Amino acid sequence: MSEIDVKAAVQEKYGQAALRVRSQAGSCCGASAARGASNPITSDHYDDSETGALPEAAVLASLGCGNPTALARLEPGETVLDLGSGGGIDVLLSARRVGPNGKAYGLDMTDEMLALARENQRKAGVENVEFLKGEIEDIPLPDGCVDVVISNCVINLSGDKDRVLREAFRVLKPGGRFAVSDVVTRGEVPAPIRKDILLWVGCIAGALEDIEYAEKLATAGFEAISIEPTRVYDVEDAREFLNGKGIDVDALAPQVDGKFMSAFVRAVKPINRLK
Repeated sequence: MSEIDVKAAVQEKYGQAALRVRSQAGSCCGASAARGASNPITSDHYDDSETGALPEAAVLASLGCGNPTALARLEPGETVLDLGSGGGIDVLLSARRVGPNGKAYGLDMTDEMLALARENQRKAGVENVEFLKGEIEDIPLPDGCVDVVISNCVINLSGDKDRVLREAFRVLKPGGRFAVSDVVTRGEVPAPIRKDILLWVGCIAGALEDIEYAEKLATAGFEAISIEPTRVYDVEDAREFLNGKGIDVDALAPQVDGKFMSAFVRAVKPINRLK
C-alpha cells in the first residue's frame, strides 16, 4: 500500500474516533462504552491518579499502547513534543510534569482530534500547552528546540518511519531524549496481516520488528537505544484484534502468538550533534 493510502486511512479512522468520543463524553454510558470498544493493545495504561484531573473526553480518546509520560522521566522546565497527540491525554499529563516553566507540544494531522484536544486543554485549564497541525514526517518546529520526543502507538502507523525518526532527531536538542510507546514485532509476521490496511491503522500491520526499529534509530543518528517490552500479546489477544477483519482467525492467530508486543522505545541524541 502507498504512503498516501496509509495516511488517508489513518486520518479517516482517527477523525471518526474523535467524533465518537465527543458523542460519548458526558453521557451516562460514555466511559463504559469506550471500555467496551477497547482492545488488548489500547486499554488500561493510566492510573486513576493520573486521569482523575483530566477531562473525560481526553481519557476516552486515548488510543495508545502505553504511557510514555510516566516512562520518559520528564523534569520541570523541559519542553516535550508528542507525535500524534490525538485527544491530548499525554500532552496534558506532560504539561503537568514539566510544570509552568516547561512546555508541551502536541502534533496531529487530524482536524477532529486537534479540535478535541484543544477543547480538552480548555477544560483542563492548562496554559503551557500548544497543539500544532502537521504530519510527524514533517514536524513544524525548528531544529534543536525540544528536550523530549514522546509518542503513543503512532509511529507504527507511518508509511515513512525513517523520515519520522530523522525529524524527531532534528527537533531534539543535543542530549535530548526519544521516549515512545509503540507496537513492535519479533520474528516473521504473516503476509495477510502485513498487507491489510485495516490492521495497519489498528496498530498491527505497520509495526516494525524490534531489530529493525533499533537499526532505523541508529541510522537517524540516535545512540543509547533500547527496546523494552511492556506487554507481549498471546494467542487470545491475537484472536481479539483479528476478529471481524475478514481474516481466517483460527489459521493466523497461532502464527502471531507472542510476536506482537507493546514496548517502550528509548534513544538519545548525542550531545555533540546539532542536527
